[in-house]
Amino acid sequence: MSSPVAMDFILPTELEAHEPPEARGVARDGVRLLVSEPGRISHHRFTDLPVLLRAGDLLVVNTSATMPAAVSVAGAGLAVHFSTELPSGRWLVELRRVAGRATEPYPAGSAGERYALLGGGSVTLRRSFSAGRLWESDVDTLGRGVPAYLSAFGAPIRYSYVAARWPLSYYQTVFGTTPGSAEMPSASRPFTDRLVTELVSAGVQFAPVLLHTGVASPEAHERPYPERFAVPAASARQVNAARAEGRRVLAIGTTAVRAIESAASPSGVVSAASGWTDLIVTPARGVRVVDGLLTGFHEPRASHLDMLAAIAGRDLLDRTYAEAVNADYLWHEFGDVNLILP
Repeated sequence: MSSPVAMDFILPTELEAHEPPEARGVARDGVRLLVSEPGRISHHRFTDLPVLLRAGDLLVVNTSATMPAAVSVAGAGLAVHFSTELPSGRWLVELRRVAGRATEPYPAGSAGERYALLGGGSVTLRRSFSAGRLWESDVDTLGRGVPAYLSAFGAPIRYSYVAARWPLSYYQTVFGTTPGSAEMPSASRPFTDRLVTELVSAGVQFAPVLLHTGVASPEAHERPYPERFAVPAASARQVNAARAEGRRVLAIGTTAVRAIESAASPSGVVSAASGWTDLIVTPARGVRVVDGLLTGFHEPRASHLDMLAAIAGRDLLDRTYAEAVNADYLWHEFGDVNLILP
């Protein structure tokens, strides 16, 4: 495996988006859009997207909806973040200490410990999965099933840079139809029904895929772990047709990249696929299907930067992030977005 991209830039705290754009008086589709192309970086609003794309462009979108994946531990000042269901039926969970308005890592868990949750449910830690941050765990939801249990007793995951609690609707995207993501596939957040209609009218096409994204603690930058995904046969056919006709395939979010690239052969032919993917996209591996990417801005040293370098190239990525910082673009799930074009 290649080493991570070494982008250890300084992110000023004032560039962290502390609330949804709607709370700042900006519409969902009114956030800023930085467009990165070889030899050119330009500034736009997301509402400019229909004129920035071409008729025939194919957008690969993630239809995973966000779960209220944070549940309080009864009487303990702790919370459990539900991350990812494993093939065994167990779940990866993260223990967090409640610290004022948000949470912070809680590394003191140990195998065999049981934590009682709100509503009578519980999690029992079984095996450390990632240096004590994530745990493979047995979950008792009193027969409800985890999604139904979370719907009744959970809240959206939020970190310290988001001061206030926001309803789950603020963490959903227009494409989200199947609950399963611990954190919002946030690159899709600026899309609205109206904007999608404008894109379709302009000849832009959409190919749905599914990838349930797990927790991505801002205190750690582990390599991506296995996540559940599905690429329908119809979407595979759309991608193969676009590539055969020389049309651009643009992924909406790093989750969409991981899903569609997991279904691609070494020659770039996409087939229907589903299950758990452990694919890590790096500059050494490259991309086989995706030509461009719409994504949010990622934290210094984040593992997602490897994927961005594989698509954009390191030079363009460096210039993009320098421009984003200099021009006061906003980071995190409620921030601005970046369109990388070939």
